[in-house]
Amino acid sequence: MSDHLKRLRAPDSWHIAKKTNKFVAKTAPGPHNANAMPIAVWLRDHMVFARNMKEVKQILGQNDVIINGRPCRDPRMGIGIFDIISLPKIGKHYRILRDKKGRHKTIEINAESAKTRLAKVRNKTLVPGGKVQLNLRFGANVLADNQYKPGDSVVISLQPEDRFTIIDHFPFAVGNMAMVIGGRHSGKVARITAIEKVPGSVPNRVMLADEQAGTTFDTIDAYIYMVGRETPALAEWGIEE
Repeated sequence: MSDHLKRLRAPDSWHIAKKTNKFVAKTAPGPHNANAMPIAVWLRDHMVFARNMKEVKQILGQNDVIINGRPCRDPRMGIGIFDIISLPKIGKHYRILRDKKGRHKTIEINAESAKTRLAKVRNKTLVPGGKVQLNLRFGANVLADNQYKPGDSVVISLQPEDRFTIIDHFPFAVGNMAMVIGGRHSGKVARITAIEKVPGSVPNRVMLADEQAGTTFDTIDAYIYMVGRETPALAEWGIEE
């Protein structure tokens, strides 16, 4: 299987120039979904920390890029929404978000904010010993008690001494704050006003109120990412004005 794909076929969420070169790095299997952007594309095309793939591999080979608390050495590793990328040698930290057009957007954050990560609970399973394992949207698994449900979000530590310890919890419930990460309302932060469960394989509908704009809208539950209770838990979202 090829490690590259044609730029013209790259997902629109990558938001890269399509006609500069014929090929671009292909995302390796791993965290996130098919729209995950390779770290090589982020380093070269988005942030211009490297001019070509050779320089990307040199940077990664020196453990200069930390993703969610762990060094990354694979230039094809995918990154996606709410991933934390740190470059210790230059003291820079970034959070990956989505803008209103569904494109990856990089927001610079401070070192304190880079110590934790917001993660959506995709599902949960029972593991030997009767413990509950939360399977998170970005591919990680954590052990927890049974209070967490699919659709909830948890804030996890990225510090080496307590990596993936849960330090906060935002339930998928009416009255709490959510960020929409897909569809025509992508990038909006709003309060859930109702959750309509639809029988069968059709996605459940979620009604939200954008209190700043004074409008209401609905989307499907797959596009919902819980980000707080009374107020959003993070100060910067990277949402276009």
